[in-house]
Amino acid sequence: MQTGVYSISKKHVPKSGMTISTNAKLGKKSIVHHFSLGSGTDISSEAYDNPVIYIGACGTGLFDIGTDGSCKLQMNSQNIIFLHEGTLCGVNSVGEKGLIYTEIQFEKGSKMNEILKANEVFDLKNLIDYEEGSIANIDLASGEGMKFMILSFDDGCMLSEHRAPGDALFFALEGKATITYEGKSYHIREGENFRFENNGLHSVKAEGKFKMALLLTLE
Repeated sequence: MQTGVYSISKKHVPKSGMTISTNAKLGKKSIVHHFSLGSGTDISSEAYDNPVIYIGACGTGLFDIGTDGSCKLQMNSQNIIFLHEGTLCGVNSVGEKGLIYTEIQFEKGSKMNEILKANEVFDLKNLIDYEEGSIANIDLASGEGMKFMILSFDDGCMLSEHRAPGDALFFALEGKATITYEGKSYHIREGENFRFENNGLHSVKAEGKFKMALLLTLE
């Protein structure tokens, strides 16, 4: 597993005429994948027996929801789409850049926050506000094996060093921060990602106002 700062959009660049699915190898279960769709390519409609969250990384895509073609959702970078289990969904890339996104399958019975309306598109960073002098957190989805949350850091706020119970994937949504991981400092900014392993010692300090999403496996 790659640890440190990187970019999903740069690591999974679409290739002409191809759709590529890559197992993120996050945690013990294969339920997180990165998808890259070349310009004009598509994924045929299919349904999962689990609730699903999609997070846009780069490019533009059209999500065709349901069986009658009446619900079409356009996804761009940092957009999030939530679908209930059993929802039929197909994806088409739009434009020359293709489409890159992350697919997260949650376990049946996972708790989904009410602010996540099914079959709608949201800008992920707009789901949380800043709180003066504080770090704010909203759990968007949680189950026995995984939790997905968003956090906002007011200027200079910091999460002290701690260890998490599973592998984790950060999505920097707005602003900049310094992540210290196992004694080494990394600078991260909007559009970049960071991964760390189960039980890795880390802290997060905002450099100005900062928003992030965190996908955490619960081993």
